Order: sequence, then C-alpha cells, then structure tokens
Amino acid sequence: MNNPEFQILLVIGALATIVIAAMYVHGIARVFLIAQAAYWSLSYVARPIVLLLVRPQPRFGDSIADPRLATIGYDHGIAMVLRPVVFGLWVYAIIVVAYAVWIRHRPGRARDVCVPVRSADDANLIPTLWTIYAIGVLGRVVSYATGSTASAGQTQSPNPILSFVTLMAVIGALGLIVFYRPANRRATIAVIGALTVMELMWTVAIESKTPIMGAALAIAVRFALTGWSRIKVVAIAVISVLGIAAFGWLQAIKASALAKAQSEILDANYPAAMQPFLSILRRFDLLEAATDSYYLGGRPWLTLSDVAHHALISMVPEQLLGTSKFQSGTAWAIEVRGSSVDMTRVSVSLAEGNINEGFVLGGYPGVAVGVIFTFALVLAGVRALHSRHIIPISMGLMLIEVPVFFERGILGSMELLGKSLQVAILVWIVYLLVGEYRRRTEGSSKQLPQESPHTLVGAARSKGWSGTSISPIGMPAQSAITPPFTVGPRRTRAAPVFFDRGILSRMELLGKSLQVAILVWIVYLLVGKHRRRTEGSSKQKPQKPQEPPHREIALVGATLSKG
Repeated sequence: MNNPEFQILLVIGALATIVIAAMYVHGIARVFLIAQAAYWSLSYVARPIVLLLVRPQPRFGDSIADPRLATIGYDHGIAMVLRPVVFGLWVYAIIVVAYAVWIRHRPGRARDVCVPVRSADDANLIPTLWTIYAIGVLGRVVSYATGSTASAGQTQSPNPILSFVTLMAVIGALGLIVFYRPANRRATIAVIGALTVMELMWTVAIESKTPIMGAALAIAVRFALTGWSRIKVVAIAVISVLGIAAFGWLQAIKASALAKAQSEILDANYPAAMQPFLSILRRFDLLEAATDSYYLGGRPWLTLSDVAHHALISMVPEQLLGTSKFQSGTAWAIEVRGSSVDMTRVSVSLAEGNINEGFVLGGYPGVAVGVIFTFALVLAGVRALHSRHIIPISMGLMLIEVPVFFERGILGSMELLGKSLQVAILVWIVYLLVGEYRRRTEGSSKQLPQESPHTLVGAARSKGWSGTSISPIGMPAQSAITPPFTVGPRRTRAAPVFFDRGILSRMELLGKSLQVAILVWIVYLLVGKHRRRTEGSSKQKPQKPQEPPHREIALVGATLSKG
C-alpha cells in the first residue's frame, strides 16, 4: 500500500468508474459528474505523476514542488497522502454507480437526452438575465477601474458591495449561455462566443480560473439540455483546451518583466513538454490540501457542533449577525496548513476539498459524509436548474460558476450557498421589476374595451345623474383634485421633519424612509402577483350557473332595455 504508482492507479480506476457510470445518466447530472472526474484527475493524478517523474527541488514560489513531500520522499509522501483520497473517490464512485442503476430502472422515467427546462416558458427570464448582466458588467468595470477586484485566494474583497454586484454578471452570463434560445443560429453562436470571451477577459483580470471554467461548464450544461452531437462534443473539448491554453498565455502577457523572469526560472526545473501546462496545473491544488490533512496527524480541528453551527450561520448575512462569519478557507490556511507550514506572514483563503476536510474532521467516516454531501449538492444543483422560480435558478447558476462540486467541503459549500441566496434574492427583485415593466408597457399598448352600462351606477351615469358622484362600490367618489384623507383637522405628525430637523437629520430620515418604501414596494409587488395568479386560476375554473335575479333587479333591467 506504500507504492505511489498503485495508489495513482486506484485513483484512476475510481475516476474511470465515475465517468462510465455518468454516461448512463442523462441531462445536467452527467455534465457535473464528468467535470468532477476531470477536475480531480488534474489534482490527484496529473500533479502526483509530475512530482514522481520530475522530483523537483522545492523553491520559493513553486507551489507544485511541496517541501513537505520532498522532505519525507515523494514516493512515501504521495502514497500516504493519497490513501484518504482513494477511499473517498471509491465511495463516491459507488454512490454514482448506484444512482445510475436506480435512474435507469426507475419506472416511468423517460430516457431521452433532451430534458426540457420548465423556465423556458417564462417570458421574463431572458430580459431579467440581460438586465442583471448589464448591471454586473458595469460593476466589473467600476471594480477594475478603481482597483477593487478580488483575486484568487484573497480573504476579503476591497469593496464588498462591488464584489456583490459583480456576481450578478456571473448569473447573467451563465444564464444566457444556458437558457438563451434565439431563432437564428448565427445569433446563438455570436452571443455565446461573446459571453465566453468576456468571461475569459475577466479570468485574466482577477487572475482566477473560475470564470472561464464556469463558462465552459455552462456551455456543456446547455448542450445537455438541447441534446448532444459529435460537433458539440468536439466544440466543448476545443473550448476547454483553448481556455486552458489561453489562460497561461494571457497571464504571461499581463505579467511584468520581473514576474516573467521568476516564472521562467521556476519552470526551468521541469521538462519543456510540461512547461506550457504548469500555469494551469498550479491552480489545481487539492494535493496540497491532502498533504495538509496528512500532516495534521489526527489532531482535532473543529467539533461536530462547531461544524453544524458554522454551516447554519453561513446562511445568514453578516449585516444581520453584526459580527464576522467563520471563513473555512482562511481557517484552513491558518490552522490546518499552518500546523506544518509557516503561514504567519501569509493571508490567503485555500480550497480544502470534500475528502480532505472530511478526513480532518472525522477520519474515514468523515470522508464518507463529505462525499455524500457533495453528491447531494450535485443533485440539488440539477434540480435548481430545472426549477420555474428565479431564486433556485440563480443559485444553480452560481453552483456552475464557483467550483464547490470540485474543491470545497461542507463548510465552504454552505458559505457559497449563503452568498448565492443573497444574490438570488437581489436577482429576484430585478425579475419582479422587469415583469412589472413589461406588463405596464404591454398594457399601455393595448386599448382596453369599454364596458356597457348594465349596472345601476352605469344607468344613473348614463341618465345624467347630477347628485354626488357614485363610485362602483356604492360610496361617494373621491374627486380627482381633492387630496385623500381631507376629513378632519390637518395632520401635524410630519411637522418635525420640516421645522425642527437639520439637513443631516432630514437626509437620515429620507434614507430610512427610502428603505421602508422599498420594502413596502416589494410587498406591493408580491401582493399584486398573488392577486393576478388567484384571479387567473379563478377564471379557469367552471362557473356555476347563476340563480335568476330578484324581481327588483329584473324591473330595473327591463326599464334600462326600454329607455
């Protein structure tokens, strides 16, 4: 069991089992499972093979050559580090195989590859995605111009508000890639190509692989919904390879002369055939997290009650808590990696991985719990993308963008779900605005038919009623030029705002009033939407036959018909 080549073969066997089982699963789940296998192969197969073949000497700035593995020997170190990984991947492979068998033999389950999404009939979805994408791109421009972009691994964003707004561009771009269905095929290619290029440029701007990986995964999800073909398979393979190659090339263009020189010195330790792939290989660092868990040596990190507490608190915004929330990536860097590496002068957020986090928290049973949670999260993401409501759709798109399926454990996944829920609520508000605007514009373009005066009120108005105007509910109508609530003395409750407040106090009150007004307006939109749905459902129900009218109403109707 101390043979590293044997451990790598076991990892390859588990990943191959996941891929083969995923081929029997249709829809978005197949894309997620194959993407997981590809991601884990770079971390747990490619990096160990490079270390075993090259055996590089650790140098400052080279994240591939781990000094901890070099100290105990690459053979022994990799064999010991990969033991929990092998166990976790085979548990996950067994779960995927069981799911594939169940889904194939599920009664009444269609086996077609084209799985329609229920949100396709929503006319407000695409306009909402374009709107939030425009808002998010504006936030990206402002963030980049002011130097407030958050790089990969950064613990805190320089401007949390701008960082929150830029997430709307993520949902908008990926949502358009997945759900946009123009009639013209050239328009489809142009839109998807433009959005992918924009995500690639943002990848270079923030020095993170996440945006371009999210775009490539979104294209694969789109193909899973519309049906696969040979051309689509080749297209997604080409996009993935070009994205990886362009990432390193664009990073080299952006880097300074000193950074290029340092990178060339570090890359000189590796063969020339490997050097083009080193920049992207350094981004897949789950092997380092596995080394962290091995060097912790079974010492306790967090209790189960701490994990449950931090997971639940992650769903609550920091503004409501009043204190900073637990950051699992930062805590892993300081407490877990810090036990074997000097991290006193480094402030970074690291990806811990589901297997490594589970092994630190609970040993091999913790590994099993971690991979089960990851698989449940995959199924939840698939379910969210097939939903009708904009909130789960937005959260599903965020799961495509941020690699929680690949490199985060339970705590990191719960942190992302909490942030995704906050962004999804903001997107839902924009969705309500877009729907209200479209209803008003469509309603104003249509001429409403005039109703004939068949009621007593209409009859009285048609005969030139000269008394007090009667409203349709039988009460004296309010004049159009008379302000409401004029009965009784004038109100004086608002007088302090105008008389005994200064400018700053008035602005504070106006700001508070605006917040309350926005909350009331949201409730107003919700009530209107509920009334429209209830009225629409009541119109579809068969109406009961009406009873014959009373004698007085019949006489009035006869009089109106003769007059």
